[in-house]
Amino acid sequence: MKVLDRLSSTRAGWLNKPINSGHYHHWLIDGGSLTSRLQRASKRFAVKPIDVHYAKPYEDEVALLNLKKSKLVLVRDVHLISNGTPVVVAHSILPRNSMRGRWHGLGRLGNKPLGGALFTNPKVMRTPLAYKKLLPHHDLYALVAQSVDVVPSFLWARRSIFRLNKAVILVTEIFLPEVLAL
Repeated sequence: MKVLDRLSSTRAGWLNKPINSGHYHHWLIDGGSLTSRLQRASKRFAVKPIDVHYAKPYEDEVALLNLKKSKLVLVRDVHLISNGTPVVVAHSILPRNSMRGRWHGLGRLGNKPLGGALFTNPKVMRTPLAYKKLLPHHDLYALVAQSVDVVPSFLWARRSIFRLNKAVILVTEIFLPEVLAL
């Protein structure tokens, strides 16, 4: 099954459009590089790693990437920071077989943005964005709650798969309320 087909058949509550997303709407639907947009909107932009480790992906990520449930992937969680304030939590899933060839160094990005590697290569293809309003029971909401001081009653997120030949990376971006000030 093609990656695009899996994206639509395994959404697990993810939406094709960010319905009732209010002020977050323009941030969610922008199909360009979020890193570039934040860099333009910020006097100081930074990436701060939260955690980089091998783990089993969340259940809907397993289905989306067509992985075995026991398969370990590289999980990279970072804060995207504007003017000293975290505005987005980025959660990336990199299957081991995707970290070969041109993407072999992606596991060692540290405080460098992943977007730089993905959007500068014209051969990288991106699936359509999917959207979700995250509530406190969701694993990604819990991830954010562990890494920031104050979490609202819900968070908006978007995700897509980036593909270079057979290599795939799932990137989920969770928008913190502070992004609305930019």
